[in-house]
Amino acid sequence: LKYGCTPQQKPAAISSVLNSKLPFSVLNGVPGYINLLDAANAWQLVKELREGTGLCAASSFKHVSPAGAAVAVPLTDAECAAYEVTPEAAAKLTPVALAYLRARNADPMCSFGDFAAVSDEVDEDTALILKKEVSDGIVAPSYTPAALEILKKKKGGKFIILEAIAGYDPGAVEYREVYGMTFSQKRNDVVITKDHMQEAVTSKKDLPEGAIRDMIVASICIKYTQSNSVGFANNGMMVGVGAGQQSRVDCVKLAGRKVCTWYLRQHPKVLGLQFKEGVKRQDRVNARVRYIEGDFTPEEKLRWEAQFSTVPEPLTQAEKDEFMSAATGITVSSDAFFPFRDSIDHASKVGVSYVVQPGGSVQDAQVTSACDEYGMSMVFTGVRLFHH
Repeated sequence: LKYGCTPQQKPAAISSVLNSKLPFSVLNGVPGYINLLDAANAWQLVKELREGTGLCAASSFKHVSPAGAAVAVPLTDAECAAYEVTPEAAAKLTPVALAYLRARNADPMCSFGDFAAVSDEVDEDTALILKKEVSDGIVAPSYTPAALEILKKKKGGKFIILEAIAGYDPGAVEYREVYGMTFSQKRNDVVITKDHMQEAVTSKKDLPEGAIRDMIVASICIKYTQSNSVGFANNGMMVGVGAGQQSRVDCVKLAGRKVCTWYLRQHPKVLGLQFKEGVKRQDRVNARVRYIEGDFTPEEKLRWEAQFSTVPEPLTQAEKDEFMSAATGITVSSDAFFPFRDSIDHASKVGVSYVVQPGGSVQDAQVTSACDEYGMSMVFTGVRLFHH
């Protein structure tokens, strides 16, 4: 490899376990150290989503955690408007293209420069979506000739294209060397499915099929997110991922803020922003997010306003609160038990109706009681999903 995590970390390389192959073939580009870490995690995530839901799946990775992940579920009209795709065009998308469009739009600011993964063959529709996004590479099981031709031209021919080896067996044990110590452990090969969603412990036990699907999506996503992690899902896609926090409630607050941003991107005032001709796609994405956040410095606001043909009226806190009050049906999953009810209290502010977690805390009864107070359904899976 050119270098490791940073340019001063030379030499750098990857090696296969003795007498085994590497999991990917390089079809184009020169993958780096972090690219390959992203690819390994992203590919496992989409493989398990495919197995767990039976739907085409996609993920969008940055620095070894998913910015987004999704399965192929049709878009609503409001989502189409927020994601800059017409309902007519969305209806024609192939399942794998639809999955990646959703994954990329979970948190499009964080997905800037992502490494993508899809569970099924990359077709021309998917390649055309990737073509217009800023992305470093993709891993998939295969590519159509037309898709491969499109992707090979991306980034001046430097776009990384990896093909996953069919039937690859990573082995039962995984290893890691840190500071002169070699760690080994049994691979976390549990695949979350609807079979894990049987133990509803709250008074409200109703779990529609869509909620079960979202529980699976959120749980598999956080399995490949740096711990502590909490993730929110809706309509088959992640809508907020909180990664790598020491406090679980901070994970909920971080991911919950992302949920609010995702939901408020569908606010009429956000959808009605009038950009000047020539403003780039990613600049429009960033400008909408900053409009929602609203905490401009005077200098920043001047540059932000220059992007619009008509300077927008502010989106007030009262307007945001009123719009968010309609949010409902959102699922939250945690990679370990909620130790206190504070996470549930905060989740109630962002439209959560369903909770999935391993359980096992001495405070399980308190957390269950909090869910009952908010009318949430909660499931214990009995499976912890720490990832480091």
